[in-house]
Amino acid sequence: MYAHGKSTERLLIRQLEESDISIWTNFFIDNPSLPYLGIELDKTPEDNAKEWIEWQLKRYEENRYGHHALVNNGTGEFIGQCGLLTQTVEDKQEIEIGYHILPEFWGNGYATEAARFFRNFGFEHEKLDHIISVIDIRNIASQKVAEKNGMTRGRQIKYYDLDVFIYQIAKSDWLNISLT
Repeated sequence: MYAHGKSTERLLIRQLEESDISIWTNFFIDNPSLPYLGIELDKTPEDNAKEWIEWQLKRYEENRYGHHALVNNGTGEFIGQCGLLTQTVEDKQEIEIGYHILPEFWGNGYATEAARFFRNFGFEHEKLDHIISVIDIRNIASQKVAEKNGMTRGRQIKYYDLDVFIYQIAKSDWLNISLT
């Protein structure tokens, strides 16, 4: 897959596999961020995890990017997921950075580290002119991650029945960050 086998200082990035469903089930148990995702909350954690992973595998097959697994380089623990995602926002195709960390690993900077990697990857290898993140207006933690990665808050829209902000960074702004 497009970033399979790459790494950051602390994270190995690999494509997701069906065998990841069991560990990803934990993401859907006692996770206060679930209402921000636009998923069906009445499904079992197992069903949500299965659908989530299968959706990413379908993205891979259709060359629409997709989340990758984030694995701690030192411990081998599955930390979460991050990646570039092809999205349709207000009838326009966009490339988004999406990130989801298992709650037990929150507050360690993994989302910022992974999102920064995919931001750089998108501009360096995919020749994108801008990248967005679609973030629920209640999700302050994800907004902070976007801001730490140089994204600025844009318009507020309705997206899959959620009130969201569109965060964005242009390649020219990224180049200015990279030069400083």
